[in-house]
Amino acid sequence: MNATYLLTEIRRNFRAPRFLIFVVAFPVLMFLLQANVFTKTSDPDHAQIAAVIMINMMTFGVFAAATNSGARLALERAVGWQRQLRLTPLTGTGYLAGKGISGMLVGLPALVLVPVLGVLAEGVHVDASGWVRIFAGIWLGTIPLVLLGLLLGQFGTPDSMQPINMLVTLGMGFLGGLWIPIESMPGWMHDVAQIMPTYWVLQVARPAVTSDMVVSLPNAVGVLAGWTVVLGALVIRRYRKDSARV
Repeated sequence: MNATYLLTEIRRNFRAPRFLIFVVAFPVLMFLLQANVFTKTSDPDHAQIAAVIMINMMTFGVFAAATNSGARLALERAVGWQRQLRLTPLTGTGYLAGKGISGMLVGLPALVLVPVLGVLAEGVHVDASGWVRIFAGIWLGTIPLVLLGLLLGQFGTPDSMQPINMLVTLGMGFLGGLWIPIESMPGWMHDVAQIMPTYWVLQVARPAVTSDMVVSLPNAVGVLAGWTVVLGALVIRRYRKDSARV
């Protein structure tokens, strides 16, 4: 893995205003809005509800950052940059790994800013082990979401990737429980939610703040591992197919 290439990818993301708005500012603003719409500061369970919303918006932020890597990949395919990179010492594995790791690293601002506001503005309180579970669970749980973004980038075009990313991010967020509380979902919607990887990322982190509508950690990790294997195989297969055309 080329460290210079990875740093270049990260800088490119943070220089994009749309990226900063959608991935950093949007989750923060939505957390503050929802935390004061679904509950009031005077309610006895305000801190717990705010903590659940906090986890939802942390997950959304890293998910949005993850899919952004796919948009970059689609652009590089269109302008022939992938073909140029194949003439350099950078391997296909290094190229995809750089995209994937940068997709995870650029999600860190939302992963940090949202809980800081949760503690300072909404009175969220979680013990040390709970914070470890939340941060590690959400960050590592987004690996299949990063792979999903890379897979979409292998098929999309620069013009189509923005609407595709919006549709996938908001759609999977909505159906996976990021926007509608899982507890409020009708039975059929809850069944659909369990198909979404976003639902299982929440299931890794939610037990740190609530015991409602949660599954066991091994089940959640197992489902996310399955998504990772399948999506990883599809990304590699598609990249090799593209490479064979050169």
